[in-house]
Amino acid sequence: MSRCTRARGRLRELREARSHWRADMERFRAAQRAARKNGGDPAAGHPGPPPTGFALLPWLLMGMGSFSNLLQGETPNPWIGGLGLFTFNSLYVYVTFRSFDRAKRESASTRVALLLMGLLTTGLGLGYGGSWLMFFPLLGLAAGATLRGPWLGRVGVLLAAYAGAVSGVRDEWGDATNIAYATFLSSMVTAAILGLSEAVRELRAAREELARQAVEKERLRFSRDLHDLLGHTLSVIVVKSEAARRLAPRDMDAALTQIGDIESVGRQALTEIREAVTGYREGSLATELTRARSALSAASVEPVVRRSGTPLAPDTEALLGWVVREAVTNVVRHSDATRCEITIGSTAEHVRLTVTDNGTGRAAARPAEGIGGTGLTGLTERLAAAGGSLRAGPSPRGGFAVTAELPVEPAEPAAVGAVTAPRER
Repeated sequence: MSRCTRARGRLRELREARSHWRADMERFRAAQRAARKNGGDPAAGHPGPPPTGFALLPWLLMGMGSFSNLLQGETPNPWIGGLGLFTFNSLYVYVTFRSFDRAKRESASTRVALLLMGLLTTGLGLGYGGSWLMFFPLLGLAAGATLRGPWLGRVGVLLAAYAGAVSGVRDEWGDATNIAYATFLSSMVTAAILGLSEAVRELRAAREELARQAVEKERLRFSRDLHDLLGHTLSVIVVKSEAARRLAPRDMDAALTQIGDIESVGRQALTEIREAVTGYREGSLATELTRARSALSAASVEPVVRRSGTPLAPDTEALLGWVVREAVTNVVRHSDATRCEITIGSTAEHVRLTVTDNGTGRAAARPAEGIGGTGLTGLTERLAAAGGSLRAGPSPRGGFAVTAELPVEPAEPAAVGAVTAPRER
């Protein structure tokens, strides 16, 4: 009963493999038809359907000579020969179908089946000779499909020598060379073709994964830039709108000045968003400091800016500009401060930016997990990628402090620095 169950299970596996092969072929043909319809190359960018054991089944025709001898009664003990032929074909199908799955072809059962094929081929070759010796090239083909790796060359040479020796002992030594050469060639060529096909598919999968990661990286860049740009710009517009509303009843000229600033900020925001979409935006630290003074003054916060040290590279200034923008936005929106100090100091090795305020310094809950890439969390990732760090939290002197440090020269990517108790944005 167990044998029947195993046989039914094996037939079920063959049917499933055949259905998968048909589905892959149909997808491949559909891709070819679509390429022809669009005027492209049908074979471009598509390696075709993945190979299966069905690709190696036609080689069983090499055993037709022995089958013909059985039908014509030229084989002694035909029942033994027929049973050996059936067993060899069954083992061949079992081994070749498992050779297209790395885990299965490296399993002990596959290796045992291949060894049984070798013993059976030896017995049939020594017992009958002639066309029965053609099972050795089939054995080499199964070995090449299964034993891929650094040991394949040695195994192929030994198997070819063994096949030639068995053929020479059973028949003439002249035919032994042909059997040995066919065995070696079938094992090497099969392994090379299947290995190359597998490598092409792995490279294609790696290329698709790299493309997917590039798309995700671009999406993250765009969402991060958009958050930082709009968060600061909208905060400035809100603050200046409130200032214009308060000034309008008593000082229309001052209110019109604030409205003009709103227009200027809006136009600049449109330009920055276009640059962010195309990926060519490079912030200027001097520009961000000027905007920070304007935003803080409009929010009735006294700005104090101190800068000293050596000139900075454009990339370093761009990163520090993002920090100034985000930190000042948080001061305007959350701090209730009356004074904000921005200090920039650089040496030959590193630069430090500190933004402190005299507000409440209240710590808010951390951003929800999985919402990375915005606010101080996104800035932390940016600075860490450049070898720097970002710290944020309540200041010992009261208020809130944001400190960013960067090497003057580009450094290797470092671990993402921790952000302590960031403000809610």
